[in-house]
Amino acid sequence: MEYRTKGKIVKGVGGLYIVRLAKKGGDPLSEKLVECRARGVFRHNRITPIVGDEVEVIYTDGSYVSDGENTTPKEGGRDIMIAEVLPRRNSLIRPPVANIDMMFVSMAAASPAPVEETIDKMLSILEHSGIEAVVVIEKCELDMEKARQLAEVYTLAGYKVFVLSCVTGEGVDDIKDFVYRELKGKTAAFAGASGVGKSTLMNTLFPSLKLDTSNISRKIERGRHTTRHVELFPIDKDFEQGCIADTPGFSMLDFERFDFFTKDDLPLTMREFDDYIGLCKYTKCTHTKEEGCAILSAVREGKIAKSRHNSFISMYNVLKEKKAWDKN
Repeated sequence: MEYRTKGKIVKGVGGLYIVRLAKKGGDPLSEKLVECRARGVFRHNRITPIVGDEVEVIYTDGSYVSDGENTTPKEGGRDIMIAEVLPRRNSLIRPPVANIDMMFVSMAAASPAPVEETIDKMLSILEHSGIEAVVVIEKCELDMEKARQLAEVYTLAGYKVFVLSCVTGEGVDDIKDFVYRELKGKTAAFAGASGVGKSTLMNTLFPSLKLDTSNISRKIERGRHTTRHVELFPIDKDFEQGCIADTPGFSMLDFERFDFFTKDDLPLTMREFDDYIGLCKYTKCTHTKEEGCAILSAVREGKIAKSRHNSFISMYNVLKEKKAWDKN
C-alpha cells in the first residue's frame, strides 16, 4: 500500500533529509521523524529542498518495520521519497531555510566587534519579506557601554531588543520567557556572524539540544552537533509548540527573490522611516542628501540613529546600480 502525507523538513545533509511527518489518521508513520531522499526530477527541475520546507512524502508498507506495538521507519531514505515541495512563504539562500516566522538577529558587543551595516542589511531583507526580526546583543559582559549603545539604536528603530550574557546569565531569563511565550506553533531562526555566541545561547536556552540531535540518526549526524548546516529543533520536544532553527554564521545574507528588492523598496524596510515618508519637500526624494528631506531632519534631531541612516545610504548606492536586466 502507498501512503502520501505532508511533513516539514527539519534537517538535510548530503541529499538525505529528515522530515517530521504530520499527524494523519491511518498513517503508520504519523508524526514520526523519517529519513527521505528527493525524487530525481527535482535535480532536473533545479529544485533543492531546504530545511523548513513543507513537503509531500510518499512511502509504502515496505518503508517501515513494526513489531505490533511500535512502528519504525527504515534508515537510509531509499524507500521514502519527497514527492513535492509545497509553496514557500519565504526562503533564505544564506542561511538556507524556508518558512520562517521570526528571526533572532544576533551580534556581540565585542569579540567580534559588531558590523552594523551587515546587521542592518539583514534587518531590511527580513522586513521586506515579512519576517519579524528580534535583535539580540550578546557578550554584554565584555563591553556593557557598547551593548547599551547598540540597544538604544535598535530600540529607537522599533525592534524588540535583548541584551544578555551567557557567562553571567544577565538577560537570559528574559529572552527565554519571550521564546516560550511568543513562538507557540511558529518557526524561528537564530542567525549571526560566527563567534558572536549564538550556539552558546542556543544551548543555554535549550539544554537538551545536543541530546535531541543525537537521537535523530547516527548516519545523518556524522559526529557531534555543529552549525555547518541548518536544523530545526522542537520547543519542549513537541514541534506543534513551535521550533527553532540553528543556522550557520553569516557574512552575507540574501533572499531567493532579492532581485525584486529595489532602491524604491528600501525606505519601506527601515521601520523608523515610516513616520516621515511622504513628508519630504520633493516627491522623488532619495532620503540621502536632499534639502527638505524629512528623514534627514529626523536624523539630525536624533529621532533616527545616524548609523542606521549610514547603512541605508550604503544599501541605496548598491541597489541604484542594479540594472533591470540583472533581475532574472
